[in-house]
Amino acid sequence: MNRPARLAAAALTASMAVLITACGSEGGDSSSAPIKGAGATDGKTSASPSAVASRGGAKRPEIKLSKEFQADFESWTNSDAKLQAILNDGREELRSKYAAIIEADPESDAVVFYNSDATQATARKWIKQFTDDGDSIVGKVRVFDPQVHISDTGLGVLFYCVDERQASTKNRKTKKIVKTPDKPESLVQYRLRLDKSPQGVWKTTSLTTIPGACS
Repeated sequence: MNRPARLAAAALTASMAVLITACGSEGGDSSSAPIKGAGATDGKTSASPSAVASRGGAKRPEIKLSKEFQADFESWTNSDAKLQAILNDGREELRSKYAAIIEADPESDAVVFYNSDATQATARKWIKQFTDDGDSIVGKVRVFDPQVHISDTGLGVLFYCVDERQASTKNRKTKKIVKTPDKPESLVQYRLRLDKSPQGVWKTTSLTTIPGACS
């Protein structure tokens, strides 16, 4: 995860998205091709914003976002229960990071819960870039076009898109709002690999983000 574009505006002239474009790479596949064998989701309704308290034996943390920020997950359903479990935990991994920024909590237990040791450090670093500058996030993002599948080795593979163009940063003290540029780079593709823990949680083990890949 690189520094968010809002924080690097002098160097990048704010040509990339404010929130996630600069997440960069935590490892994993950087191929631009669709997931081989990935099944498209078959529902059209948005997923519930609240986490399921207990699923598959693990007590999942409740994640709440502020009234000033909304994450809409479109068509986030699949008729296959195993693939739906990956979608559920992949969704909450992203929501946990949004909530950590809003709560100014880089050490968020929810972020730890949904990330492996390999991705926790980079997730914290990205969150801390916002909190060190006293910034929160407002507006909304649209999370869409999920592609999910389980590899031959049992790893979960999840690609999805995030449209950040209606999201902004908001400074906690000055209340200054910096909007995400309305540019193709503000539509970001996330590429996750996830591993199922003994408790049944699909933890993110690698994450790559590709700005502009969903335009």
